[in-house]
Order: sequence, then structure tokens, then C-alpha cells
Amino acid sequence: MSKMQQRPDSLSIPADPISPIPPSPDTHSQTGSLRPESLLHNQDKKPPLPKIVQVGDPVLHEPAQEVEPGEIRSDRIQKIIDDMIKVMREAPGVGLAAPQIGIPLQIIVLEDTKEYISYHQEDAIKAQDRCPFDLLVILNPKLEKKGNRTALFFEGCLRRSVDGFGAVVERHLQVEVTGLDRDGKPVKVDASGWQARILQHECDHLDGTIYVDKMVPRTFRTAQNSNQPLAFGCPKLGVR
Repeated sequence: MSKMQQRPDSLSIPADPISPIPPSPDTHSQTGSLRPESLLHNQDKKPPLPKIVQVGDPVLHEPAQEVEPGEIRSDRIQKIIDDMIKVMREAPGVGLAAPQIGIPLQIIVLEDTKEYISYHQEDAIKAQDRCPFDLLVILNPKLEKKGNRTALFFEGCLRRSVDGFGAVVERHLQVEVTGLDRDGKPVKVDASGWQARILQHECDHLDGTIYVDKMVPRTFRTAQNSNQPLAFGCPKLGVR
């Protein structure tokens, strides 16, 4: 899930560009020959992170598979989790599901920070009931909606999934999510407000559902038009 409305002129585009990777030190001698240590450096070069897949890829539209509990602490699953965290933070976003990087497994990661929230206006933060929370990793999550109260707000997807767009989605205000943490231990999260929205958004990904499948009709728009009024007849934003 993208960091929505971070700047007054932004709907779902990350607030700040990703910092460029600093150039590597000069690896050539004055004669132009390659230094031995540079060969070592190239051998130790880390592989690139997985890319975020685009809407239309079948992995985004089909249910993900549960992770076998006995496999959770394996190197393969732990690497997937580590990669997901890095991809989410580099995007940057507040949540990511494994299908978004092309892996059809029931794994979600999410976190919201004071920095992300600071990009919003105070009235928006209050209306969305948005508070920072530490990193959560949940495998095989089961989401239960609590109560009947819902809220309508814009949301979007991490860049390249549904890049540069957003729409109004109605979500429950309170949810309970149970599952397993990255050590295979049971975890339960009682969430409200914006955290509940993030959890619903990411758990939808595991069911093969993206936010446009649930959007309020006639609210889909580009980031450039994020401040335009909603069409006549559309419900007002906020808690219902």
C-alpha cells in the first residue's frame, strides 16, 4: 500500500525520490587496469531486490498459498521476508504483500512511521485516525472485521502495481488479524483506523484482490487530479 496524500499535490506517489546509490570508488589504476580488489568487490555484489509486479500479472489476481509452518524459518522464507521489508521501505510504502513481488505466498509486511505521517496535514491525520506503528510481519493472516462502522478514503498501491492512481475505498474501522510471525509463533493484531485499512488492503492482495476491485465507482483518478472534487452522487470521505 502506498503512502497516500503525503504532499498536498500527491495522491499515491511517494513523497520523496529514492536516494541515488552513491558511485562506487574508482576501481581502475592510472594505467587503466582493473585492480584485484575490484574483482573481489564485484563477486560480493548483492543481487538486486525483486521488482514490484504490475496490475494484470496473474499473481496479483489469484489467491496466494499458505506457508507451511515448518518452512517459516527456512532460509528461503526468511529471505523473502527480508526482501519484502526492503522493497516496501525503498518504494516507499506502508505495506506490502508477497504477491506484489511475484511470490504467491500468504505473507504481508507493514509499518507506518512518524516521518510518513508528517507528510500529511493535521486534519487528515485526525480524520484517518492514523498513528505510527512498528514493523509487523504476518504469515498466513486471517482477518476478521469488527463492528459495523466503516470509513471512505482514497488509497493506492505501491508504484508500478497501479502506479500514479488512486480511488476511494470503503473499509471497516476495526479488524482483528491472527497469523504467525517470522519465527512461526502465533501473533494477533487488534487494529483500528488507518492501520486497520492497511491490513485490509494487504490481506486483499492475498485473496487476489486489488483496491480497484473494491473502489467506489467514479472515484478512480490520477495523482494529478487528486484534489478535484468527487463526482456528483459519490459518498463523502470520512467515517460513516
